[in-house]
Amino acid sequence: MMATTDFARLLTRYFSQYLPAQRNLSERTIQSYRDTFKLLLQFGRDERDWMPEHLTLDQIDRTCLEDFLDWLETTRHCGISTRNQRLAALRTFFRWVAYEAPEFMEQTQRILGMAWKKTPQPIVTYLTPAAMQALLAQPAGHTARGRRDRTLLALLYDTGARVQEIVDVRVRDIRLANPAVLTLTGKGSKRRVVPLMANTATLVAEYLTEHRLDRPEFRDHPVFFNPQRRALTRWGITYILQKYAAQARVQAPGKFPETVSPHLLRHSKAMHLLQAGVNLIYIRDFLGHSDVTTTEIYARADAEMKRQALESATIPGIDLAPTSWAEDTDLMQWLAQLGR
Repeated sequence: MMATTDFARLLTRYFSQYLPAQRNLSERTIQSYRDTFKLLLQFGRDERDWMPEHLTLDQIDRTCLEDFLDWLETTRHCGISTRNQRLAALRTFFRWVAYEAPEFMEQTQRILGMAWKKTPQPIVTYLTPAAMQALLAQPAGHTARGRRDRTLLALLYDTGARVQEIVDVRVRDIRLANPAVLTLTGKGSKRRVVPLMANTATLVAEYLTEHRLDRPEFRDHPVFFNPQRRALTRWGITYILQKYAAQARVQAPGKFPETVSPHLLRHSKAMHLLQAGVNLIYIRDFLGHSDVTTTEIYARADAEMKRQALESATIPGIDLAPTSWAEDTDLMQWLAQLGR
């Protein structure tokens, strides 16, 4: 039997060696996993009177973790998606434990068998092309900050990037020679190259020249930065977007959702590509999704939008109930003649 501190020793190795060195996960992903175990220890302290320094692995069985996930929903009022995210972190840990401490194999297999809690089908919110144009027209072109913000919003939309991907963009990631492209670093440090449309490439080129970022010594400089020349944060970019969305909402009432976030522009780009006839596989690669099933939410949203449009276009007072084929003598005769 392992020592009474087996859980602490395994958890330390997991976070100090396995996740950063073997899995090469990003700092943000590791922090998310860490938060899961901080919450688990808080649950144990408040609900089970655990002392973290005396906690053993065999105390954390499937029943315990099911109670922990229920506690997240009922006591901390977390949503189902957050519950499933915490379960994913737990399953990753116990999958590793199964190899490192095989004497706990039965316990880990029971934990790995825990099912996700079903969530309602997400509704994709996005901006119409007209609303997107209204938003991009808001930054003032006669000020340096306005030109920066216009370039930022255009790049965020044109590349369909996650906000953190834009935060991390450095000058070296931009290629303006034809064909213009931007290299993004996404989840799991995966890199992808996305094209820049001509108008966006022109904006970026003028912006880099204005701020002298086109010089070789600035290759590692963040593209978008604050007055201290530090990279804009996710919250800073969100603030900029919401400021211009509030202005655009006055000019285009009813075209903007109540909540506007950088991810809304990513959704908008994906929907506009889909509506333009672009294949889902290309959209998957463009967005950096690991599985096309993730990208299919846009196809479902587009199909639902078309269904609602057709329903709203139905002429009132006309009975559109389908009749039986057997009652359609012309159709029956036509079918009977087939193959003669």
